Amino acid sequence: MDNRINEIRRKISALRSEIVDLEASVRDLVARDLDCSESALSQLAMRVELKQLIGDWKAAGGGDLLPDVRDRVGLRSVKKDGGLKRAVARR
Repeated sequence: MDNRINEIRRKISALRSEIVDLEASVRDLVARDLDCSESALSQLAMRVELKQLIGDWKAAGGGDLLPDVRDRVGLRSVKKDGGLKRAVARR
């Protein structure tokens, strides 16, 4: 069962990074005043898939706390600013 949970976690992680890339693409299209409807619909479909994967993960016995986007973005910006000591101090 652990292999299934780990496989689902890998899929969740990959899908989240795809969603982040697609969000950047949508923001770029909006900034240039171009049509982003296809990208936005694709992003919504990915979010539905992500929700299903999280449901599968929980059904398979996954009980860890999954990081959300705010946690991941916060850690990324802290790494750029000057290290992990600041990240620990902020928490």
